[in-house]
Amino acid sequence: MKKHFLAITFLINLFIATISNNLYAQNSSKEAIVKVEGEVSKTLSLRISDFEKLPHVDAVMKDRDGKNQQYSGVPVIELLKQAGVTLGKELKGENLTKYMLVRASDGYEVIFSLAELDPAFTNRVIILADKKDGKPLENGVGPFRLVVPDENRPARSVHEVSHLIIRFAKD
Repeated sequence: MKKHFLAITFLINLFIATISNNLYAQNSSKEAIVKVEGEVSKTLSLRISDFEKLPHVDAVMKDRDGKNQQYSGVPVIELLKQAGVTLGKELKGENLTKYMLVRASDGYEVIFSLAELDPAFTNRVIILADKKDGKPLENGVGPFRLVVPDENRPARSVHEVSHLIIRFAKD
């Protein structure tokens, strides 16, 4: 009886693994896209193949256990520049009320003021990563992850980023 139970359990697990792998293959065949939109002069839709061609930098971030992790990606500020977001000398007065909403594919959202991203205000470089330790990000984390170095908690280092949306706080 116990042998039959183990055999049936093995077959069920094998069946579930096969279905999971097939679903992952179907989902990964669709090329990932991240969008930069909202208060921009040019909406961007970057496929992973476009994203990989952009200049990358490295960033180190601590995980929940305090271990350093090495990521590679594009500085968010560079993506915002490509989209024509108000930055630099123009980021003053009313424009200082602009923020970036980061949205994940599961609906998780966090915000950053534009001043937190602009090198005129900060030395910290926040990246949109597509690699960890030289390899593509694993399923459930990527294909895009926001990496925010030097924060005490990784709560704003969003997994599966799908949108960077620029808005005015007064809206």
